[in-house]
Amino acid sequence: MRRIAGLLAVLPLVLLTACSSDGSPSSGASATSSASATAVPTPVASASPMPTVAGNFGSKATITVPAEQPSGQFVVSTVSEGDGRTVAKNDWVTVNYTAKDWTTGKDVTSSYDSGSKPQLYQAGSGQLVPAFDQSVLGKKVGSRLLVVAPPAAAFGSQGKADLGVGAGDTVVFVLDIMGSLPPDSTIGGAITQPPADMPQVKDNGKAAPTITVPAGPPAPPTDLKTFVLVKGDGKPVQSGQTLVVQYTGVLWADGKQFDSSWSHGGAQALQVGTGSLIKGWDQGLVGQPVGSRVELVVPPALGYGDKAQSSVPANSTLVFVIDILEAV
Repeated sequence: MRRIAGLLAVLPLVLLTACSSDGSPSSGASATSSASATAVPTPVASASPMPTVAGNFGSKATITVPAEQPSGQFVVSTVSEGDGRTVAKNDWVTVNYTAKDWTTGKDVTSSYDSGSKPQLYQAGSGQLVPAFDQSVLGKKVGSRLLVVAPPAAAFGSQGKADLGVGAGDTVVFVLDIMGSLPPDSTIGGAITQPPADMPQVKDNGKAAPTITVPAGPPAPPTDLKTFVLVKGDGKPVQSGQTLVVQYTGVLWADGKQFDSSWSHGGAQALQVGTGSLIKGWDQGLVGQPVGSRVELVVPPALGYGDKAQSSVPANSTLVFVIDILEAV
């Protein structure tokens, strides 16, 4: 949830341009960094000298940098082209990467290293350094890219000490584009409705689904109710993962919508199972297969309790329909 404080999440992005000011998943679009203080060069397909790359898409690359100094140009070269959809601005992309500091010749932390995860971010939104943010635009899913990032396209004049990148260093990345989702993505398929005494759901295609709460009795449930409206065929969601979701929330009391991803930019990224969401989401989404559309009926104790939140009154039972689009 973007506008309700209790559902904000923090993206685990190690290559952020800057910290979000309000914690919302999309607020990184306006973030700036030391790299942005200098104009980012226009990417070129090749320059001299160039690093070499060994290894296959989907596995850690071996990067060899020349003994010569880098050209200073921002290079985005396609090592191998995939056959998936073309990445557009604001798509949620999943990227695995290998990196090396050209200046020092040392390897930089890779998403293929043990305990690391792919980067999940909105392409072209300014969430990450330009080497990631801009390089994937117009490229196909399944592609491997070689990116030579001068300071203005990497970590600027300050570097990034936690990654071992010094001030003004040129960094070489190999990016594997694993997936891409446009912000209007939804979960399709026939809906299996919950019992008649629970909220019913109508699919509206690319628009937010309609949720109809029962009229009059029965009283809302006092424990969490979870219904799989469309069952996906992906891996089960694990605690600690970052999800890309579409969601709509209404009040059980009157059926009024109080929030929806469709009303503020489309699919959002949220981290589940870490306490950054309301308990009803953490409990109801962990274990659900990716690709599922899920209805959650969340009692006050697992929602916002006895405190009002924006347009949500105190002690409200909440009803959500959530499309689980991706998990990393």
